[in-house]
Amino acid sequence: MKIEIFRESGFVSYERELKDITLLKFLEEIKTKEDNSLAFSSGCRSSVCGSCAVRVNGKEVLACSYKVKDGDKVEPLKNCEVLRDLAVNMDKAYSFNAKAKAWMQEHTSTQGITQDDEKRNEIQSDCILCSSCYSACPVYSVNESFLGPFALTRSWKYVTDKRQDEEYEKIEAVQNSGIWDCTLCNECTVVCPQGISSKADIEKLRAKSAAHGFMDPNFGSFGGGFGGFGGGFDGSPVF
Repeated sequence: MKIEIFRESGFVSYERELKDITLLKFLEEIKTKEDNSLAFSSGCRSSVCGSCAVRVNGKEVLACSYKVKDGDKVEPLKNCEVLRDLAVNMDKAYSFNAKAKAWMQEHTSTQGITQDDEKRNEIQSDCILCSSCYSACPVYSVNESFLGPFALTRSWKYVTDKRQDEEYEKIEAVQNSGIWDCTLCNECTVVCPQGISSKADIEKLRAKSAAHGFMDPNFGSFGGGFGGFGGGFDGSPVF
């Protein structure tokens, strides 16, 4: 079986007599028996930590669960700083959480939550921080400040948490380079290994924003008088 891996010099071909194995095992085989300079990231090996995310044939996958096929082309994630070969720095993606205020605030409501309340944002809690959605997002090619699917999904999680009493503040935080900049292309949903639909979460944030008096600032450019909007486990790189 032969695959190609993108490295500093371009695509490099590797061939091993292996069948029915994951991409991560294939990479480990190359590193231990053929080329110990190959760099990639891994952690839990169980599709839980998300650190082994890469692109295969142009689509984001988890190396620990993807079964290698002859002729596969493996590349690092897009929109992330490449440390070396397939190992990337995901700090930029994670940093947007702070800008979106996508966290549990210190002072919360004393209102209790039921099992139905927990189910309301249960799927958003399944995110494994793999950054696949950031890599797949086309908006970054024109707006590097875009908060992105990961942060916006987390924002929706906390906006819908009954224990939070700062809903307006969180909604306000996702207006600029946020929910209105998304093209709703759904690429983030397609590649999410957990089946989280950031597109759906962004649509719900838009509806919630409208209820708070915000609107798409782009409407102001059509001359209609709208005039703007109102008021886990950490896997480490293997070098």
